Amino acid sequence: MNLLTINILLALGWVVVTGEFYLWNLVVGFIIGYAALWIAQPLYGQSAYFQKMIRIVRLGIYFAYELVVSGVRILALVFRPRLNAKPGIVAVPLDAESDMEIFLVANLISLTPGTLSLEISPDQRCLYVHVMFVDDVEYVRQRIKGGIEKRVLEVTR
Repeated sequence: MNLLTINILLALGWVVVTGEFYLWNLVVGFIIGYAALWIAQPLYGQSAYFQKMIRIVRLGIYFAYELVVSGVRILALVFRPRLNAKPGIVAVPLDAESDMEIFLVANLISLTPGTLSLEISPDQRCLYVHVMFVDDVEYVRQRIKGGIEKRVLEVTR
């Protein structure tokens, strides 16, 4: 049994023991189970599970930050009397290779307000993204590559 399964079982056990069947209590149980597994790590040896979970949390926090910042920027655009958006399509070369990596990058980009993944090149080396604010094309590429794609690759590799 892998550590993720054990951690989920520990979280479910926490929910049953406390008797509070709420999502937040499940999250607390998951965190407590993670800590217990981390403390017990000498019993079963080194595992990449702990680093992966930290990377997943970092991806989630980064995505939530981008979601809020992009949402505020779009909200400001809607309430301005003058439209100052400079939309454009940007070709972003991908370091992501597997279908899952490309899928995650493309969908996280599409979920962020102001950006939309349009198409992937036939050789799957380039992602075309519609961006609402394109002041500098190279800056947009670097934000995508150094932001979402970098963190997705940290999680999947």
